[in-house]
Amino acid sequence: MLLPVAPPYRLDFTAEVLRRLSNNAVDVLAADGTYYRALADASGANVVRVRQRDPATLEVSFTGRDGRRWLPRVTRMLGTDADLREWLRRSRRIGWVNRLAGRFAGVRPPRYASAWEACAHAIVFAQISIFAAAAIMQRLLAALGEPIAIGAVRTQPFPAPEAWLAARDADLLAAGLSRNKLGYLREAARAALDGRIDDAELEALPTEAAAARIAAVRGLGPWSAAIVMLRGFGRIDTFPLRDSGVARSATQLAGVAQVDLDRVLSVLGPTRGMLYYHLLLGRLHPE
Repeated sequence: MLLPVAPPYRLDFTAEVLRRLSNNAVDVLAADGTYYRALADASGANVVRVRQRDPATLEVSFTGRDGRRWLPRVTRMLGTDADLREWLRRSRRIGWVNRLAGRFAGVRPPRYASAWEACAHAIVFAQISIFAAAAIMQRLLAALGEPIAIGAVRTQPFPAPEAWLAARDADLLAAGLSRNKLGYLREAARAALDGRIDDAELEALPTEAAAARIAAVRGLGPWSAAIVMLRGFGRIDTFPLRDSGVARSATQLAGVAQVDLDRVLSVLGPTRGMLYYHLLLGRLHPE
C-alpha cells in the first residue's frame, strides 16, 4: 500500500525517536532505512514493513492474513497526520531550537502501539539511564516471548498485559527489574485489562484529564503520565519535566552554560513536546 505524507517527512528520524536506541528489539530500523514492527492481537501477529519511497510517499506492506487492519495503527505510530506548522512557527523564536528544527526537519511525533506499551516503557525507563533501561527491557522481552524473523530481520511483538501477569517473578527480576518496578508493571497490566488504562477513553480526554487518570495508577506518577501522553498519545502539548537528561541535552545543544528551560517551554507553548524529540535526536546525532 502507498501512504501519502505531507513533506517534509523523515521516516528514519521518526523511527529513531520511537525506538530510542539501536538495540530495540520491537521497533526495528534496518540498515536500508526500512522500518519493521510486529503487531499482535487475539487474531494473530503480523509484521508491518514501511519504507520511504520519496518525500511524499511511504510504502507499507504486511505479512500474514488481514494485515491491513493494522494500517490505522501504523499511521498513528508514525505520526503521518501530525500538523507541525505551529511548532515550526514557534521554534523560530529561539535560535538554538530553530537550528535543531532545521537539522531534523521531517521528524513527526511517533506513538507507541498502545497505552499499555507506553506505560510499561515509562515504568522501566524511570529514574535510570536510557542505556540501562533499554538493556533491561531487552532482557524482559526475551523472557516473555520470541521474535519473528523476516529474512535477516528479527522483530518481537510487545508482550500483552496477560504475559507480564503470568510470568514468574524470578524471570522478570533476573532481567534486572527492581521488585518495586515489577509491582508497578503488574499493576499497570491489571489497569490495562480492567479498563483503568483504556486507549479509546484516554484518546477522547483532554491531555490534563488523561494524564491525571494515568497518574492515578500505582507506579505511574506525573512524570510517567507526561511520558505516556507524549509517547503514547502524541500529545505534543506536554513535556516531561524533572528529567536530568533533558536538561543536560538542552544545555549541550544550545551551546550555553545554562538554558532557561521554563522560558523555552513557554515560548513553544502547545508544541513543547516536539522539543523532547529534537533533544533526543540531538543526542543520537551529535555531529
